[in-house]
Amino acid sequence: MNPIIGLIGLGAMGGGMAQSLRRAGYDLRVFDVRADVAQAFAQGGGTACATLAELGAQCDVVVSVVVNAAQTESVLFGSDGAPGCAASMKPGSVFVMCSTVDPNWSIALETRLAQQGILYIDAPISGGAAKAASGQMTMMSSGRPEAYAMAEPALNAMAAKVYKLGDCAGAGSKVKIINQLLAGVHIAAAAEAMALGLREGVDAAALYEVITHSAGNSWMFENRMAHVLAADYTPLSAVDIFVKDLGIVLDVARASKFPLPLSSTAHQMFMQASTAGYAREDDSAVIKIFPGIELPQAPAKAD
Repeated sequence: MNPIIGLIGLGAMGGGMAQSLRRAGYDLRVFDVRADVAQAFAQGGGTACATLAELGAQCDVVVSVVVNAAQTESVLFGSDGAPGCAASMKPGSVFVMCSTVDPNWSIALETRLAQQGILYIDAPISGGAAKAASGQMTMMSSGRPEAYAMAEPALNAMAAKVYKLGDCAGAGSKVKIINQLLAGVHIAAAAEAMALGLREGVDAAALYEVITHSAGNSWMFENRMAHVLAADYTPLSAVDIFVKDLGIVLDVARASKFPLPLSSTAHQMFMQASTAGYAREDDSAVIKIFPGIELPQAPAKAD
């Protein structure tokens, strides 16, 4: 018999993951702070829970897809007088944490949940909203074998690749922050390269065509500079996500006095973009910090 799955957070990634679980035939419960979003999702199948405590009591596996560690704490242990899901979760049930967090915080959370009889999987995700919706994203996970015994089929329903990186929390989050180090540096480098091309008068579309067929290409250049060419800074992943994630990368490295010169520079670039007013724009908006360039403009709409 399949476990009952709960998913908390129906944003760009969580909404797609919930769709994947529904397609796979799971008995699904969902919760979002935007009650109308949860209700709209449930119209296509699944049940919207009014509270986190209600969801926790009904589910064998709870998947949390929120922004950061602070929101995960609220999901589990409550906030503003409202209880979280941990107090009502059954002993032996599994909490799957999909946010990008400090690995040491994740390790401590596993211990805290174990004291309540709750199993834990440290399972950050990558791939973007489209891959989440199609069940093709990547999950970097670590946890105890008994947690996987309950949750692994559901993880496989949400992700094309579920990497099992260790038998306790921490390894998943460590690999995820290294991924974010590369992603942030690559976006910053892509923006710098495109900005130099614009400054030197190179046609932006021609530059994009050449680089994406040359050795200097990266997945981030190809993906994010397409946003710049289209002048579309709708946030698929916002500037402030990399302010947060590269900040975590630097905090972890600082604790062991490990130098990260490229990460530090990229973090400063995203900080500058955020402070300049682009915090909620797509992370490709980091290109807007460069002076003296004329960025591509969106085509004028026909009357």
